[in-house]
Amino acid sequence: MTGKAIFIDCPPFLGQLYSAELRAILPDLVMTIGDPPGGDTVGLLAGAVGAINDHTLMNEETLRACQGLKVIVFMGTGALSYIDVEAAERIGIRVRTIRDYGNRTVAEHAVALMFAAARRIAAMDGAIRGGVWETLDAMELEHKTLGIVGTGGIGREMVRLGNGLGMTVLAWNRSGVASDLKAEECALDDLMRRSDVVSLHLSLNDETEGMIDAGRIALMRPHAILVNTARGGIIDEAALIEALRQARISHAGLDVFAEEPLPPGHPLLTMSNVTLTSHAGFMTREASARLLQMALEIMRDELAQMDAARG
Repeated sequence: MTGKAIFIDCPPFLGQLYSAELRAILPDLVMTIGDPPGGDTVGLLAGAVGAINDHTLMNEETLRACQGLKVIVFMGTGALSYIDVEAAERIGIRVRTIRDYGNRTVAEHAVALMFAAARRIAAMDGAIRGGVWETLDAMELEHKTLGIVGTGGIGREMVRLGNGLGMTVLAWNRSGVASDLKAEECALDDLMRRSDVVSLHLSLNDETEGMIDAGRIALMRPHAILVNTARGGIIDEAALIEALRQARISHAGLDVFAEEPLPPGHPLLTMSNVTLTSHAGFMTREASARLLQMALEIMRDELAQMDAARG
């Protein structure tokens, strides 16, 4: 391959997973561990036709300055948060994203939050560390109803895990629920009413932003748990906080938020009926290794297509 490709901002933990087997996928890749030196993304990409981007902002000015750049592989699905994708298209730079590398990992994290909420693990952990020994009442999940909102790759894994736990599984999906899923398809409002646990697995867009609003939260049962490992903007956060304050729902297990990281003094930080994690649902060594492998394979294929087009 004649095209030069650079991983412009490989996080150190991903660099540790960069094995000889993975190097063999794209042997000529230039690997930059950490952020672009001096923040000079344009300088780093001089002469490159391909860039792998984990978290570096690339606005239209930056993209236009990267002369010769033809393809960006973004490490995940949220390219819009970092790259001006519309500008890239106008300039002629193809932006590729990566899906499904962490379906099982995120679903397992959602289940972990569900258990933590149902068994009040964080509350007892904090109490014990504070010198208080109190055995708290909890909820057994077998035979309870799990409502899954969104049945893409992660939602499908949640259906499997919910069934494995002996739960009754309800599902709603914007484009319909696949017939091969072991779940009862129902309307979203019906799912909110009937579920003991509601777990969100939607992408954030104009249709889903604020979808779980005050009205839908009010449909939930007083003992119900809301789990979000998708995107914070799907929930009306102020409405959720008010419902938790008034104990109109039992607990929320949240991995994602409207603002990340949570700012000091945020109301969620002082609430005992919330379990919080730091947008870590995707973060396992197994998922990270899959993500890196998929990024390398996509870039390899993109460069091969460029070579073939040049003849």
